[in-house]
Amino acid sequence: MKGYDVVRPLLFQLPTERAHGTGHTLLKTVQGTPVERLLELYYRVDDPRLTVEAFGQSFPNPVGVAAGFDKNAEIPHVLASLGFGHVEIGGVTAEAQPGNPKPRMFRLREDEGIINRMGFNNHGADRIGARMATQSLPDVPVGANIGKSKSTPLETAEEDYLYSYERVSSHADYFVVNVSSPNTPGLRELQNRENLERILTTLQDAGASPLLVKLSPDLPEPAVTDALDLVIELGLDGVIATNTSTERPDSLRSENRREEGGLSGIPIQGRATEMIRFAAERVDVPIVGVGGIFTAEDAYRKIRAGAHVVQLYTGFIYRGPSIARDINEGLLELLDRDGYDSIEEAIGADLQ
Repeated sequence: MKGYDVVRPLLFQLPTERAHGTGHTLLKTVQGTPVERLLELYYRVDDPRLTVEAFGQSFPNPVGVAAGFDKNAEIPHVLASLGFGHVEIGGVTAEAQPGNPKPRMFRLREDEGIINRMGFNNHGADRIGARMATQSLPDVPVGANIGKSKSTPLETAEEDYLYSYERVSSHADYFVVNVSSPNTPGLRELQNRENLERILTTLQDAGASPLLVKLSPDLPEPAVTDALDLVIELGLDGVIATNTSTERPDSLRSENRREEGGLSGIPIQGRATEMIRFAAERVDVPIVGVGGIFTAEDAYRKIRAGAHVVQLYTGFIYRGPSIARDINEGLLELLDRDGYDSIEEAIGADLQ
């Protein structure tokens, strides 16, 4: 039995957000200590076949940590030591904000999912930017996911995004415009073409590069097409597909399925993969695949559907600290099975 198989039932006795905080605190405690080096030796998979080049960055492997896990850029180094090939911090907002009232994070154990309505709780762009400037960052790409402060009107959203970008611009390797979280009132209205273009061009004029946009899995096909057309027209560097979902599949069994917020994990796995494929068939930029990644096979399906790299969060909660190592080792086996010399050869293999 793996160590996390023993620990997980104990953690799952705690409220979801408290359990996450406990794990976060443990990782923060070992960061910068000799223990971190031991973690790296145990969990990191170094193999050139896993290397991916995307939007000007070199990823030592395709498995990253999604935004939301390290909101305040407190543990990027130790996350890299757990074997992740990139870390996305945030969402960062211009104003520090506590987020929505608790409880706001719920396990769907029977469905291997999470519902959260966190509401961009974070320390704010000033404090996060200062932390990134003074701490040691890992030798893997670090992205900054930027959202809108709750109190900022939609009409001036671009100013809010710009403020946050300017505070982290010198310390991140890529930047993500998050207009697709379901937990900030009105935020998803920024996905319409006019609003999104205003935000993106403001950031581009400020020098934001590489610049990516994160899309919702709940967008109807015409809206996704509009967003992807904008990616092409503005020359964006990449797309993240997808964020969490407000839809509730009929298959959900957990008593928490009726909680409000964004659904992640296995229940949105198929929808996220479909959206990756839809985007890959329409844009010639790297795609970051997110949604229901628990195993190497899950990651591989998204890569074959067109994702250059993938990210996970919910899988980390359910599978524990070995998940990046397990996926990367499994990916090498899948490459051997299918006769590929590298992950890059498998990208988009299932596209027409």
